[in-house]
Amino acid sequence: MPVQKFLDGVSRFQKDVYPYNRELFERLATKQKPSALFITCSDSRIDPCLLTQSKPGELFICRVIGNIVPPYPDAIGGVSATIEYATGVLRVPEIIVCGHTDCGVMRGALHPEAMKDFPNVAHWLNYAQVDHREREPSEEFLLRLTERNVVKQLENLRWHPTVAARLERGDLALHGWVYHIGTGAVTAYDRESRTFKESVPA
Repeated sequence: MPVQKFLDGVSRFQKDVYPYNRELFERLATKQKPSALFITCSDSRIDPCLLTQSKPGELFICRVIGNIVPPYPDAIGGVSATIEYATGVLRVPEIIVCGHTDCGVMRGALHPEAMKDFPNVAHWLNYAQVDHREREPSEEFLLRLTERNVVKQLENLRWHPTVAARLERGDLALHGWVYHIGTGAVTAYDRESRTFKESVPA
């Protein structure tokens, strides 16, 4: 069974990983103080901790298809509750919205008719920032669409009350990233130029 692979992984974790990090896990057993809320896609090719080389306890992670942040109060649910908890209770100082290349949600949003048998997915795609003018998009077009979607979700974040209050006090920063799967690069949104720039030069 495929699940056995994961159970074997748990066994190796308990035997080979946990003992060398016991002190860290014991500290985390009763409290957490993450440095950022990381909102990204559910896509299986993205591992936020691997990408950022973060340790347990450093990232509060929200994963949802399309790294979508529904505008407040249109869709009160798990994403909104996660944002509220991270900013209001945990008081994270940073929020990162991270999109990625070859995003199926971007393709799906361009062709909503393909999602007619999946009503929840179809409804969710309405929150994506899409341009329907190009029906057979190039990779470059999809990248620009992904970037615009990240910017749109950053805008939506600002409507959430706990985020708005923290931004007004000046103790919260928002960041937009796009992870380029094939190259490992990350581009970050620059509000001044309204473009995405290489975050860490090779």
